[in-house]
Amino acid sequence: MTPAPLPGRIPVLLYHAVMDEPPDWIAEFTVSRAEFASQLDAIVASGRTPVTVGTLAAHLASGAPLPDRPAVITFDDGFADLVGPTAEALAARGLPATAYLTTGAITRGRPCLLPPAPMMTLAQVPRLEEYGMEVGAHTATHAQLDTLTPAALRRELRESKAVLEDALGHEVRHLAYPHGYNSPAVRRAAAAAGYTSAAAVRHALSSGNDEVYRIARLIVRRTHTAADVERWMEGRGAKTAPYRDSLPTVGWRMYRRTRALVRGVEFAG
Repeated sequence: MTPAPLPGRIPVLLYHAVMDEPPDWIAEFTVSRAEFASQLDAIVASGRTPVTVGTLAAHLASGAPLPDRPAVITFDDGFADLVGPTAEALAARGLPATAYLTTGAITRGRPCLLPPAPMMTLAQVPRLEEYGMEVGAHTATHAQLDTLTPAALRRELRESKAVLEDALGHEVRHLAYPHGYNSPAVRRAAAAAGYTSAAAVRHALSSGNDEVYRIARLIVRRTHTAADVERWMEGRGAKTAPYRDSLPTVGWRMYRRTRALVRGVEFAG
């Protein structure tokens, strides 16, 4: 017998690329097209009601209503599959999603720290909304935001927002931190830049009490299967946010900040 879903826990899935032959650097965070279809079918079968990050954020910020059993599907970076087969697979099942785009990666000639990979283009961004997807920002260069100077942090947040707003013709209100890396100062900067929510990673279930500028997400790796998604839809298989940062997380942040002083801004997990 399938166990009853645990109440109050909200799975927010984080996908990157959906492709069968990804570049090595992103392979760990890539699922095949067949596996992706199986995972989407597991979401549908769970009886959850997928919503956008905007809907979840409105609930966290002001108590706006949510469905009884919500779930959220998100994508980071803007890989080429997103605006084609991935969006089509979602639309075929009537599943909304939120796509966080790194503007430097999808705009020719702009600097970006992401290694080479097939990416969508800035001109294709409006097509995501035609598929029913919500568009958010994932910074300009994919830098580790909690290692930047205040000026560089503001530039990362505001440039990506402005570029996407120019492409779409309306406000972009939601942000995802590259690598999930953030800090109190980064969260304050996100609010000051005009974002009304920001997503982290944490590999945890979100909840109705989660932090609107540190929404917990479950990162989907190539080793995850539809069975993992089924457990997450049941509210199992991960801890539940909000919770305080662990000592290893704080120590890792301090190490990365020190490394950035020596090496400069870099792409790193």
